[in-house]
Amino acid sequence: MPPRKRSTTAVALGATAVVMLSGCSSAVEIAAAPLAGGEVCRSAASAWPDQVGAQERREVSDASAGAAYGDPAIIARCGVPALGPTTDDCIEVDGLGWVAQPLSDGTRFTTFGRDPAIEVLIPKDYAPEPLLLPAFSKAAQSLPTNDLACR
Repeated sequence: MPPRKRSTTAVALGATAVVMLSGCSSAVEIAAAPLAGGEVCRSAASAWPDQVGAQERREVSDASAGAAYGDPAIIARCGVPALGPTTDDCIEVDGLGWVAQPLSDGTRFTTFGRDPAIEVLIPKDYAPEPLLLPAFSKAAQSLPTNDLACR
């Protein structure tokens, strides 16, 4: 079943992703996604933004695992398995589908219609969270498409 489509302005999501921090000045610990080592994700990683909203890029424990921004950290990872059909909310930002999954302290956004996928964890401190997704458009657009789209 295709996901429901919502516009970015209509979505008001309010949960946050859990991230492990070693301290304010320490690197953000990010676990590499299963498909992170492929050429596609290396190419996407070269397009990670320097800034997300007003949040600067931070040092991470393993640059091949992803990128982090701000404190609490916004986390972006390439190489998560592509999502299949879902009933979760799907929003379109810059022509890209993103499936939104509320978490206890933020929202997990996963590209929809891209294989492999990018996952972005945004703490509720940055609400409304979907407004930060355009920063990841260039990286997400570099990923191969599959036959799925927000509907």
